[in-house]
Amino acid sequence: MAHVRRCSQEGIPATVARRGDAQGGSLLLKLNQLKSGCRVLSQARDIDGNRGWLAAFDSKLVPEAEADEYIARQVSRDPDLWVVEIEHPEGWHPFEGKEL
Repeated sequence: MAHVRRCSQEGIPATVARRGDAQGGSLLLKLNQLKSGCRVLSQARDIDGNRGWLAAFDSKLVPEAEADEYIARQVSRDPDLWVVEIEHPEGWHPFEGKEL
């Protein structure tokens, strides 16, 4: 929630689109780049245990409907999943970690 508040303070629309399990839920980011399309990132860890992100769709921008369908499939597999949507034309987000 601190990251969502940070976005709000900077005038960047961000919402928790889905609340998962407070103790063990993973995180999906939906980066809505508006007219350009959306990217979806899944929280992961690298071999050393550092936080990072795995990009769906080979890190390509896809239409919002396609991103939403992907998210719905992931939620059906993992009901503990959290989903945060951020609207930024360049795909910026405040979460730490590099793409893996």
